[in-house]
Amino acid sequence: MQYRKFNKINVEVSPIGFGCMRFPVSDPDDKSTIVKDEAMKMVRHAIDNGVNYLDTAWMYHNFKSEDFMGEVLQDGYREKVNLATKLPIWLVESEDDVMKYLDIQLEKLKTDHVDFYLIHGLEKDRWEKVKKLNVLAKLEEARAMGKFKYLGFSFHDTCDVFKEIIDGYDWDFYQIQFNYINTSYQAGFEGLRYAAEKGISAIIMEPLLGGKLANLTPVVEERISKERSQVEWALDFLWSQPEIAVVLSGMSTMDQVEGNLEYAGRWEERQLKEDDYEMLRGVKEIFDKMALVPCTKCNYCMPCPFGLNIPGIFEAYNQTASVSTSFALKTYAQYEVKADECRACRRCEKECPQHIEISEFMKKAAKALVDA
Repeated sequence: MQYRKFNKINVEVSPIGFGCMRFPVSDPDDKSTIVKDEAMKMVRHAIDNGVNYLDTAWMYHNFKSEDFMGEVLQDGYREKVNLATKLPIWLVESEDDVMKYLDIQLEKLKTDHVDFYLIHGLEKDRWEKVKKLNVLAKLEEARAMGKFKYLGFSFHDTCDVFKEIIDGYDWDFYQIQFNYINTSYQAGFEGLRYAAEKGISAIIMEPLLGGKLANLTPVVEERISKERSQVEWALDFLWSQPEIAVVLSGMSTMDQVEGNLEYAGRWEERQLKEDDYEMLRGVKEIFDKMALVPCTKCNYCMPCPFGLNIPGIFEAYNQTASVSTSFALKTYAQYEVKADECRACRRCEKECPQHIEISEFMKKAAKALVDA
């Protein structure tokens, strides 16, 4: 494994990090049902082969990911990795809550400290809460007590908000959604380069856009070169950016682990050239025309109180443009609760990191997916 360095902090990390929100589950409708034996083998195999950055959070796998990682990192594995988790800022209502939630997380993770601690899902309103409740000062207290080493944030909002947050504190790192499709979405290239000017390196989430870039539709696939696999193109694009320290992958199978280990072992040999970038820009142009809803299947919107499988319905809706209506209807048929049963409560919209107007798109999906 060839490692990459953060610009600002003296830490070397594996080019691929293990994202702990897509473990195999026994019940697809209940993300808390982690298949522990299989998932533990996957994580430990990755660590044994050089992966040294693990990323979890309070809410992942219906609040069970941190507990599970506490089990995985026994038997000496905790000492082999940089462990990251995130403060659930939406739950913080007072200064005291900062330390309260961090202490609960450390107990769940069965460790006395985490290496990387992030304020989870910052956007404009949450950033205002951070300032109002003196969150950063409390986090500095926690760091002085040895509860974590490096402080950063994960982000979902506009580039202007990203720049404001970057300028608002002396951050060690940050985490954004970025891939060859999302180059001008949220922070995008502009934010990546803005932070780099201040010496701050990035951690990348959604490198495959919720798996979409590993399973391109036939129309889009026609535009991508066959010199590399679809996954390799997506990862090599990111590893060609010097501003990026580590790319997170939410691995669900051992085959995915093995594939990522193989790709990560030769990232230095696979830097992209201008012709490659031009080809990927062409893929993005077609992809953008075919994508109706920018859903990444993160499942933050779930469970729906009225029983809709929101990511599944949006997948079917997108297929009406990217594949065919007949194909989309086969996908849609598996969901008992249909799009027109959305009550527009908008609970899901408050949780969506993509800021999708879910209730409005459900109306469009219902119209498009009427079974003739």
